[in-house]
Amino acid sequence: MKYRIQLSKEADKVVAKIKKSNPIAFKKYAALLNELGEHPRTGRGHPHPLVAGNDITYSRHLSANDRIIYDIYDDIVMVMILSIEGHYNDK
Repeated sequence: MKYRIQLSKEADKVVAKIKKSNPIAFKKYAALLNELGEHPRTGRGHPHPLVAGNDITYSRHLSANDRIIYDIYDDIVMVMILSIEGHYNDK
């Protein structure tokens, strides 16, 4: 089963910025995005559930300072990417 990936408006803007300014980070992001569709709870980037995320919000490392924060909706087979830039809330 492959999860559908959806980006928040904020995440979509950050992806466009990364694509232009940091091609290496964008390649890593693209690889992680593909992996999120296949298995959002395991794989590269050290995925782990966030304590306050009600068991649906996860985080993966994109770089030393950046994380991908996303929600997993098993009932509708979708991953919603909430945030990409920064380490949780220290932007």
